[in-house]
Amino acid sequence: MKKYKSSIIVSILLLIVWELLARYINAMYILPSPIKIVEKAWSLREVLFLVHLPATLSVTFIGLSISIVLGVALAIAMNLNEKIQNAIYPIVVVTQTVPVTALAPIFVLWFGYSIWSKVVVTTLITFFPITVNVYDGLRSTRKDMEELLITYGASKKDIFLKLKLPYALPYFFSSLKIAVPISVIGAAISEWLGAQSGLGYFSKRMMTQLDGAGVFAPILILSLAAIILVAIINFLENKTIKWRNEV
Repeated sequence: MKKYKSSIIVSILLLIVWELLARYINAMYILPSPIKIVEKAWSLREVLFLVHLPATLSVTFIGLSISIVLGVALAIAMNLNEKIQNAIYPIVVVTQTVPVTALAPIFVLWFGYSIWSKVVVTTLITFFPITVNVYDGLRSTRKDMEELLITYGASKKDIFLKLKLPYALPYFFSSLKIAVPISVIGAAISEWLGAQSGLGYFSKRMMTQLDGAGVFAPILILSLAAIILVAIINFLENKTIKWRNEV
């Protein structure tokens, strides 16, 4: 907790400034105060937590799961074969140059307002950091250690499982810390552009009613969900990569 003390203090100061500024402007539909946002979230807790949050988390988890499988598979394939790397890597980069807001309506046209139009958007923006980071992790192994294992008679499979994979694990968890908040954002954006449920959809509905606190309440829940998920990843990372603290 001590290492987060500075962050907590800065966050509290920013909230105080926000509260004072909101009271000075005195226009709830433009800038609601943090207290009003919390009050709104609490008053709408049943519909937000029991209806819209599960819908957004479903999109997030499915899209993130697909991204993990796809990203790791592409990274391994590119690491194993240089021709595959030359063919796939530019395409992976190009997928990130097209704005998601431009593609989301197309996915809605293809898949309708079902969960899959939103899953595709979430997958599209999250598989890139996983692919690139895991690929860099697999390439980060020291050549002298590879050569040492080869002299001991290790096969390519042994080198991958006992050397490259452990080296890539920190990169994998780092990519998840990037992908998880992005997946939450991607799910919300896709719901803004076309959905019948979800926190993004609810925020958009509140905007049409000029309810500033109602717009920010789902955003608050999205932020808390992302923070909790990243904290879980940090916990799993510390439990999985114990050797990093020993070197």
